[in-house]
Amino acid sequence: MKRKLIAAIGVAGMMVGLAACGSDSGKGGSTDADGNKTLTVWVMDGSAPDAWIKEVNKEFEAQHKGVKVKVEVQQWNGIQEKVTTALSEDTPPDVLELGNTQTAGYAATGGLADLTGDKAKLGADGWNKGMLASNELDGKLYSAPWYAANRVVVYDKAVFKKAGVTPPKTRAEWIAGLKKIKASDSKVQPIYLPGQSWYVYAGFVWDEGGDLAVKDGDKWKGNLASPQAVAAMNFYKELQSYSTAPKDKDEATPQQSTDIVPKGGVASWIGLGWEAGGAIDAMKKAGKTADFGYFPIPGKTADKPGSVFFGGSNLAVAERSPNKELAKEWLALAAGKAQMAKYAQATGGALLPNNDAAQFKPEAGSFAEAMAQAAPVGRITPVTPGWANVETAPNPIKDYMTKVLKGEDPKAAGEAADKVITERVNQQ
Repeated sequence: MKRKLIAAIGVAGMMVGLAACGSDSGKGGSTDADGNKTLTVWVMDGSAPDAWIKEVNKEFEAQHKGVKVKVEVQQWNGIQEKVTTALSEDTPPDVLELGNTQTAGYAATGGLADLTGDKAKLGADGWNKGMLASNELDGKLYSAPWYAANRVVVYDKAVFKKAGVTPPKTRAEWIAGLKKIKASDSKVQPIYLPGQSWYVYAGFVWDEGGDLAVKDGDKWKGNLASPQAVAAMNFYKELQSYSTAPKDKDEATPQQSTDIVPKGGVASWIGLGWEAGGAIDAMKKAGKTADFGYFPIPGKTADKPGSVFFGGSNLAVAERSPNKELAKEWLALAAGKAQMAKYAQATGGALLPNNDAAQFKPEAGSFAEAMAQAAPVGRITPVTPGWANVETAPNPIKDYMTKVLKGEDPKAAGEAADKVITERVNQQ
């Protein structure tokens, strides 16, 4: 997950700088002349609240006399190259944070320790199943899920009230509400939904029981021409018909939260917590007051919300760590239910902990509450090292969506996209 989540969401009282942290250029664990060991942990800027990481390390050091934990904060920019280099060296960091869509690639290279035999110690039985998927490759466990975040629908309370619309529970109610808003005020777009918001589309595909790509023997193949993906795209097209957003752009071009929403005329939009926070701040700077409400993306039926993409991070142990067993014990503590509950408290519910039972009960009506409600149906993109190639520009999923929104047959457009996806996803 390539964003400074905690800093961007703006959780009150949270500091993203980590006290007692070394520089970001250090190497892995070491032993001094007195036999004292140093366990080196890499975390990304904005991931670990100061008080929480201090408590984890204090508890760990109390349990392991003669061991000191050295936390080094890394930046997302250039991190993939830095991690790749570090994992190939003899003294890598002992524990490191990895983006959940990047983990499979590092596991495939042999750079991560196999944790399959440590599942019980790590508390794997309690992990959120949607988060767990990104930590496994070919039936083996290579990391522990840490945190995740997902999108929800952000809406203007005043516009919804004027149109007599309440937060929907189903897709049908969602569309009916958008129709009422459109009829209520022609100057307001019921939803701002760019044509290439492919993470949103992925959720609709999962709701239909499909996926963006599927296993085909020992290989993978694109799956956008499947009936499930076509049905999902048809629903996306219906939803997008209530928006004036460009059909050939995603939510970041222009940035919906700071460039579009603050200008007004948007009844609802789909975004992450940091985007909601950014919109509130932008409106405040413009002399406006945001009055947002939040609800999970509606599902096909009222019994559960729509599926959502989980963006987040995992914690792994380097295969070449000189303190591999100690590293596993630190991981078990940091990713365990007790510390995850404290992590959820420290982030104010802005990030989802790896264990649903550790989730902090957020404030009623908050973004965090809506996000947590959708957590049980969170998913990630296909877990294979080659998936990163699919997301490389030009992203074939984005191009496919634009073609369909501009009138092409979804099955035919899907077949063309599948050829590109199949070629890319099987590249290592």
